[in-house]
Amino acid sequence: MTDALKELSDAGVAIWLDDLSRTRLVGGSLAELVRDSHVVGITTNPTIFQKAISGSDAYEDQLRDLATRGVHVDESLRALTSTDVRSACDVLRAAYDASDGVDGRVSIEVSPQLAQNTAATIAEARALWWLVDRPNLFIKIPATKASLPAIAQVLAEGISVNVTLIFSLERYGEVIDAFIDGLERARVAGHDLTNIGSVASFFVSRVDSEVDARLDKIGSEEAKALRGKAAIANARLAYELFEQKLDSDRWRALLAAGAKPQRPLWASTSTKDPSYDDTMYVVELVANGTVNTMPEPTIHAVADHGHITGDTIRPNYTDAHEVLKALADVGIDYDDVVRVLEEEGVEKFVASWQELTESTKSELERLASAT
Repeated sequence: MTDALKELSDAGVAIWLDDLSRTRLVGGSLAELVRDSHVVGITTNPTIFQKAISGSDAYEDQLRDLATRGVHVDESLRALTSTDVRSACDVLRAAYDASDGVDGRVSIEVSPQLAQNTAATIAEARALWWLVDRPNLFIKIPATKASLPAIAQVLAEGISVNVTLIFSLERYGEVIDAFIDGLERARVAGHDLTNIGSVASFFVSRVDSEVDARLDKIGSEEAKALRGKAAIANARLAYELFEQKLDSDRWRALLAAGAKPQRPLWASTSTKDPSYDDTMYVVELVANGTVNTMPEPTIHAVADHGHITGDTIRPNYTDAHEVLKALADVGIDYDDVVRVLEEEGVEKFVASWQELTESTKSELERLASAT
């Protein structure tokens, strides 16, 4: 029996887990995935923490202490989430050391409510970097227009960044520009570039969900034939853009100074349509120097029946361009698709964070009244 996860890792794809909870940490399932499933990183987001904290009593002791001290709900949430992320950083520290700081990374996201506030995003990134206090931390910042200057500034201060909620090729190009700008400024400021890491999280399955719904409305045979093709094509062209952007004198100067590339990270890689192969957003996006963050069921699906055939991105650039052209020809407005997805992505995380805030506030009030 082949080890598909090892084959994926050997092909240059870092396997990260898109999940974290106190239960997973205490129960040992995270350590098991690191040991048995080639997992070398973790991503989190407001929705993940909303599910973790609201659905578990594993946080009650810490919540009780916070309630007794009268800590505000916003700071209480940061205490809860940063505790989990710090613990996860410790679990992944060996992977961080073994990869010279490339992997072994754990992400914590700035409040999604700050996505349109550049100064507040920078301030919260600094606070989270100080609070977690681990070298293998990534601060997640959404790729909104307002956050692009924040991404550059935070990197310039020597803070490692996971740029999230990227859907469009144009925005991805701006993210890479912000990354290069930030590292150039970090170098001028005297920071050791070898210690600064970054990934750019390009969302995949949500693109198909939005495009497929529009193709169904169009209803033609040509439209139906394009279902399930937009997301992979879009991601493949993102990798092409990554290669083009790093073929520059500016990047080569940073590389010579010890900088590591901002790896493309494929996010939202579980299939939403049950008729699709549940490993397609993994096996069709294989290239050296990428990251694929997956929920645990997708990791197990790849291990069970994933078919790794080597690089499935670079040989398919021409086909990817043809897919996007065909989508435009049947009436799919790419710019509108990615605009909607970015707006919805931020809104969904804001809603999750707000729901978590309300449930945590109620729990703090309950525990405070019991003391």
